[in-house]
Amino acid sequence: MSLIAEKLDQAARLVAEQDLDVWLTFVRETAGHADPALAFLTDAGLTWESALMVARDGRRVAVVGNYDANPLKDSGNWHAVVPYVQGIRDALVGALEDLVPASTNAPRIGVNWSEHNDKADQLTVGMLRLLEGYLAGTRFAAGLVSAERVVGALRGRKTPAERDRIVRAIEETDRLFDEIARDIARPGITERSIQDEIHRRIEARGLGFAWERSGDPIVNCGPDSMIGHGTPSDTLALAPGHILHIDLGVIRDGYASDLQRCWYVGDSVPAAVERAFHTVHAAISAGATLLRPGIEGWRVDAAARAVLVDAGYPEYLHALGHQVGRVAHDGGGLLGPRWDRYGDSPHQPVEVDQVYTLELGIDVPGAGYLGIEEMVVVEPGGCRFLSRRQDHVPLL
Repeated sequence: MSLIAEKLDQAARLVAEQDLDVWLTFVRETAGHADPALAFLTDAGLTWESALMVARDGRRVAVVGNYDANPLKDSGNWHAVVPYVQGIRDALVGALEDLVPASTNAPRIGVNWSEHNDKADQLTVGMLRLLEGYLAGTRFAAGLVSAERVVGALRGRKTPAERDRIVRAIEETDRLFDEIARDIARPGITERSIQDEIHRRIEARGLGFAWERSGDPIVNCGPDSMIGHGTPSDTLALAPGHILHIDLGVIRDGYASDLQRCWYVGDSVPAAVERAFHTVHAAISAGATLLRPGIEGWRVDAAARAVLVDAGYPEYLHALGHQVGRVAHDGGGLLGPRWDRYGDSPHQPVEVDQVYTLELGIDVPGAGYLGIEEMVVVEPGGCRFLSRRQDHVPLL
């Protein structure tokens, strides 16, 4: 079974689980604006207005422009592909009439909008207005609701094939980290040169970038570097006494990694750097110990945050962890604090088969930023590390 077929079967189960009658992904000109959910529905581009529908009984119907129909038919993933020429309205309404029993008093049609999950919020205002216009005067007119929970679970609950692809992306990232320490990182090299060499190796291997190429990887050399989602410096160079910190993610076979590693330039690791590392390591362990199905994400974040605060360090100013899948930041539930900027995401219960990062760091005065990021998968009894944990600070 192909990965798309596997995810479409999963989508049907989720539609029923979320008490929807149909999940409807409504798109057009996908080469310029592709809904992230499309990666689980088709690998074909769609030009005209298109409605890809999964019903709670498992039936899958695609209503598309006539020139877009054949690739979907040939895929074998759709029970019906309905082409149209002049306009989509009649074919769309007819498909919904077929998919939703006439006895359903208040049909619930899930569409891709969300206040909290960017990966489930890809229905533009214009497309929503078009869809509302097409459904006006039908029994579906008042039935549009958010499909956030369907899209979030479809992205979040990784199948075995998806987990295997993530593991392969992690392996590629670990290989790059090994090469950074062995071949690239040396006193005198600039942050930009480190990034350029990593870019060369990623592209030579046919890998993709887990986020924007200009900021992947993030490279920090010492205490004067730009912390956070910064850009590498053309002039700031690695020197003795510096922490080298790298945040790197690649995409292999359509799935991402997101890991952070640190090294120290010198003959021995100073006590302040050692203490910071062991505190970060302990905080990640505290979060991992608590991470299990059913727990709300903010509680996992709070456990890790408490380790730093109890050790006398300031809180980190971000979430402990996010989901990883098709991209590094894959949306859905978050292991983060209950801050307004995160909305409902930290309150969503953790689910089996979700893949999360566990990440935080400490700014060590005079040395630089010491940040570690690992990746874990949630299993019925807790979580399991997918990444090869960093358990000490190597010397460069």
